[in-house]
Amino acid sequence: MNPFTLQEVQCFDAVVREGGFQGAALVLNRSHAAVFAAVAKLEDNLQVALLDRSGYRVTLTDAGRSFLRQAQSLLSEVETLTLHARQLAMGEETHLRVVVGDTCPLNDGLELLSGFFTGRPNTRLDLHFETISGPWERLFEDEADLILHWVEKADARLEWIDLGTVSFVPVVAPGFLPFPLSGSVAPEQMRVLTQCIIRDTARTAQKANYYVVEGAPQCTVGDHLMKKEIILRGMAWGHLPRFMIGDELRDGRLLSIAGEHFPGVEIDLVAARRRDRPHGPVAARLWQHIQACAPDFGGDPRRTPV
Repeated sequence: MNPFTLQEVQCFDAVVREGGFQGAALVLNRSHAAVFAAVAKLEDNLQVALLDRSGYRVTLTDAGRSFLRQAQSLLSEVETLTLHARQLAMGEETHLRVVVGDTCPLNDGLELLSGFFTGRPNTRLDLHFETISGPWERLFEDEADLILHWVEKADARLEWIDLGTVSFVPVVAPGFLPFPLSGSVAPEQMRVLTQCIIRDTARTAQKANYYVVEGAPQCTVGDHLMKKEIILRGMAWGHLPRFMIGDELRDGRLLSIAGEHFPGVEIDLVAARRRDRPHGPVAARLWQHIQACAPDFGGDPRRTPV
């Protein structure tokens, strides 16, 4: 067996991903002949057939399938190393992209970030607000370095820092319900009433609907502040984070309908970033800053701290 090159492995991987030599040539911006020759040379160097060319479309041999698994692991590490080298060449980042999700208390999130960025005038904070699936989409499409939101903690691509638990409460304004308030309000009763929901800012990911009563009339808003105003005015009902409505629940301007069928929900608010991506020196210090501040994040007795 002779040594093989990274370029040959990249051509082989592209042929498999694109389903043929022509597609691989297009994505690699190389000629069909060059890609064909690279894969043939790889097979010759390995002294094993990786592709079955007997059919209309090339397919993997058993040896090719086994080699591909190891090759993809190698290519992933090469990509990570390349990104890290670029980060090192840049030195300290000129900007960091942070997305604040709709589940994060805005004042607390901004205080957390300002406590770090005010002392780093050479790094600009590129800050965005996204809702529902939007923060995850930005993170996984490499449009964000960090998000303050909730995540699927089982996702091996992510690492996170717990910031606390956020409770969402189903609420109505006094007089909104055409029936007596009780702990057994059923979806059938609420289906005839307008429900206020937040617009998902994800562009391509499948839109997620949380706590939505199917078939009920809806009004859609861009954030929780607008949603709160609509509910306070008796125009709709919906779920709101408890940290935003504590005063209104205590003085009776809002009433909870939480019960058997609408129990409310608690989510873990986190700071999250990609585990499978390199992080520059400023991003690393921001992560350390959040870890140090996490035990005191918020300080609101109506929200459970870490």
